[in-house]
Amino acid sequence: MSVLLQISDPHFGTERPQVVEALVALAQRERPELVVLSGDITQRARPEQFRAARAFADRLGAPFVAIPGNHDIPLFDLRARLFHPYARQRAAFGAELEPVHASVGLLVVCVNTTRPWRHKNGAVSGAQIERVAARLGAATPAQLRVVVVHQPAAVSRPQDAHDLLRGHAHALRRWAEAGADVVMGGHIHLPYVLERPGLARPLWVVQAGTAVSSRVREGVRNSVNLLRWNGAAGAREVLVEQWDGAADGGAFTLVATTRLVPARGGNGR
Repeated sequence: MSVLLQISDPHFGTERPQVVEALVALAQRERPELVVLSGDITQRARPEQFRAARAFADRLGAPFVAIPGNHDIPLFDLRARLFHPYARQRAAFGAELEPVHASVGLLVVCVNTTRPWRHKNGAVSGAQIERVAARLGAATPAQLRVVVVHQPAAVSRPQDAHDLLRGHAHALRRWAEAGADVVMGGHIHLPYVLERPGLARPLWVVQAGTAVSSRVREGVRNSVNLLRWNGAAGAREVLVEQWDGAADGGAFTLVATTRLVPARGGNGR
C-alpha cells in the first residue's frame, strides 16, 4: 500500500499554529511515502515565510516534493519578481521547480504552472505537456500515475471557471492518453474529486483545500488529502480521503472517501 499526503495552499504567513500542529500529528501518524506540496506555500513569498514552511515540511517525517504557486512569487518586490522570481522558493525547497518522484508504487510528476508576468492565473505549455506525457509513458503498471499542478484542471462550480489552468483541456487529453490516473491541484481552497469524461481512459482531478491557513472559504474548513493506492494485480484501487481540521484547531478527521479504479489494459498499461 502506497500512501500520499497532499498539502496545498498553506500560505505560511497566515498559518494557524494549532492547525499546523494538528497536521504534523496527522502526518506522523499516517506515515505517508510522499508529501506533495501543491503550491501557495507562502502568503507573500517572504524569506521568513519560506523558512517557516520548510521547517514545517521537515517535521512531517516523510520525503516531499514542492511546486510554486502564484503566491510564492514576490508580488511587491518588482525587481525580484522580474529577475529572480523563484529564488526564494529554490532557497527553501531546492533548485528543481518540477520535481519527479518515482517508486515501486508511485510516479508523481510535478509541473510549474505559475508565470511571473501573471498575478494569479496559471498556464501549462505544450513543452510541459509533452515532457509530462513522456514521463508517464515510462510508468510501470504498479505505479499510480499522478500529475501535480497548482491551478485547477477542472472546477466543480461555474463561478470558479476563471481560475482554470490555461491549457487544461489539451493537457488532460494528452496526459490521459499517456496513462495518467490523477491530476491534483489547489489554488481555490476548495476540496473535491471530479472524473473527467470523454478522455482516452479514466482520469480524475483531485483538489485540496487550504491546509493550515486562516484564508478558508466560508463554510469550508482547513483540509488535506490522503491517497491510498493498492497496485497489486486484481486489487487496483485508489482511496482519496479528505481530512478536515477541526474548527477550534483540533485534530484532523476523515470526512469523505472517494474510491477510484484506474484503468490498466491487458498489457498492464
